[in-house]
Amino acid sequence: MTGDTRDEDRAGADKAALRARIRAARQAFVAALDPAGRALALRVPPSPLQPQLARASVVAGYLAIGSEASPAGLLDWAATQGARIALPFVSRPAVPMRFLAWQAGESLHPGPLGLMQPDPATAEELAPDLILAPLIAFDRGLRRLGQGAGFYDRAFARYPDARRIGVAWSVQEVALVPDDPWDVPLHAVVTEKEWIA
Repeated sequence: MTGDTRDEDRAGADKAALRARIRAARQAFVAALDPAGRALALRVPPSPLQPQLARASVVAGYLAIGSEASPAGLLDWAATQGARIALPFVSRPAVPMRFLAWQAGESLHPGPLGLMQPDPATAEELAPDLILAPLIAFDRGLRRLGQGAGFYDRAFARYPDARRIGVAWSVQEVALVPDDPWDVPLHAVVTEKEWIA
């Protein structure tokens, strides 16, 4: 076994341990929130994010799963400013994620990984100007730790000019996210407490 392989194995183990620790912390944090506080969190974009959402023609977001921080309020706000909204569409791990047009109230269909997604037979594929991305952990260097499948890193590479904004709970911040050469940093992170850019 080469040193490079051992380093990759160690980095993978570090990321797996960090994912498990932060998922547990996130779940406990959300469970302790009162329902009204959770409903109000991230409903209005912080002032530095507002002009970015207002300028975007297409804002890609996601529907939160489990204890993920929800960008629903941010997407609603962007839509009121005239942006088209897109949600991720995943077919299988080897195929890059696409962003398909969606409006609030339109039907969604179950997809892999617990996603609810637009129908690819009827929804137009859009190229986002701004991507609101879920994450497991982040740091002040704007490194993002995702689920581990690489869908968002590949989407960030596919749309290099799109603004990349992580959406998270403050409890998901760590001192340092271990990163790999293919990991693409964010431009900013928004939490229920602050805007980090």
